[in-house]
Amino acid sequence: MRARPPGRRRRGRVTGLTAVALTLSLATAGCYRGAGDVGNSGAHTINVLMVNNPQMVDLQRLTAEHFTKETGIKVHYTVLPEDDLRDKMSQDFSSQAGQYDVASVSNYETPIYARNGWLTPLGERAAKDPEFDQGDILDPVRKSLTAADGKVYAEPFYGESSFLMYRKDLFKAAGLRMPAHPTWHQVADLAAKSEAHGSGTKGICLRGQPGWGQLAAPLSTVVNTFGGTWFTKDWQQKIDSPQFTRATQFYVDLVRKHGQAGAPQSGYTECLNDMQQGKVAMWYDATAGAGSLESADSKVAGKVGYAPAPVERTASSGWLYTWAWGVQKASTHQDDAWKFIRWASGKKYERLVGEQLGWSKVPAGKRASLYRDRDYLKSASAFATPTKNAISSARPDDPGVQPRPAPGIQFVDIPEFSDLGTKVSQEVSSAIAGKQSVAEALKKSRRLAQEVSDAYSDH
Repeated sequence: MRARPPGRRRRGRVTGLTAVALTLSLATAGCYRGAGDVGNSGAHTINVLMVNNPQMVDLQRLTAEHFTKETGIKVHYTVLPEDDLRDKMSQDFSSQAGQYDVASVSNYETPIYARNGWLTPLGERAAKDPEFDQGDILDPVRKSLTAADGKVYAEPFYGESSFLMYRKDLFKAAGLRMPAHPTWHQVADLAAKSEAHGSGTKGICLRGQPGWGQLAAPLSTVVNTFGGTWFTKDWQQKIDSPQFTRATQFYVDLVRKHGQAGAPQSGYTECLNDMQQGKVAMWYDATAGAGSLESADSKVAGKVGYAPAPVERTASSGWLYTWAWGVQKASTHQDDAWKFIRWASGKKYERLVGEQLGWSKVPAGKRASLYRDRDYLKSASAFATPTKNAISSARPDDPGVQPRPAPGIQFVDIPEFSDLGTKVSQEVSSAIAGKQSVAEALKKSRRLAQEVSDAYSDH
């Protein structure tokens, strides 16, 4: 259940901020661009606002030939980069203008949008649809799309956690062994030793690009497992606490000593490319990256091992993220919108992608049945089980060593975090670039966190 902050001042603050655009995205695989004009909504036409990630681009390609042919429902897509998507979606949904029937929503904004009455609950409809099989949705993913009222407000298209990817061949050549459950200090030691062996690769790739969904995502998981937190249960900011400082110092030192070239500008895509091209020995990031590493055009296919997200003081530390489908409450095409979602998030669509485009392209991480599918497991044997285990062990309601005021592992699920996380990450990225110390970066960030703390704390 969502921790709903009490107090009149806080409720007013939250409601006002959710009415503006939720900017800056949580980075996931790909940066493909595409666009579709919004069509005239009719009895059997829906408008879908969609993020431009690779899996969604595949969906767009398959829609007319399969979904429209089977149902007669035409789909007009507007496909945008994440930042632009969130801006347009927030404007349309907050005003309930009804321009878009369905939109890509993540587990970050779904509970926020639901609390503001912008989304149609989908759980009851899904539960009554045997073909959709709501019980097949992985429990952590379903819970992340459930609001404080206990209702499911979005259905997942794909899900992910985070884990550590490493070059088995380089480790073998250097006489190194990846522990079954590595700690971050073990990872730092392995990074140094892999470089010392003289393979010419950097020890590890970690995001250094500013953004609440770029640098702030993996950094927050390190903070959690080092014993830190952004806020205590009663909304006291802890961004300059010893635990937060130690975690950030560790992260910055690891990147500066053994990280990739151009680290302050490196996000998910840059690290994916570095790992895929054999430039780094390890990469800690989204489980969604594994499919690309094992693809036919990857230089490291078959050479990568997958270990759980490194820990220090917690049993697990992997994040939880999902791109899902939400239906605008003002939509006048609720039935057709649901038919689209049950197709796009259904078992048959996963098999369609596997058979037509290749099993590495299946939007995975959401259904238990996929991890029993022999065809998928044959193609994804290297990373399927580690991915499922990472998602299943994610603890968004209890990610650290202390109670939290709101759910979230790599983010704090409040509207203000998109701005706070981005600004703090800018300061930390500057420290990675050597322009200031970690202490200076967090000192500057303290004021930003205190503003949020003041808005939520009782007075």
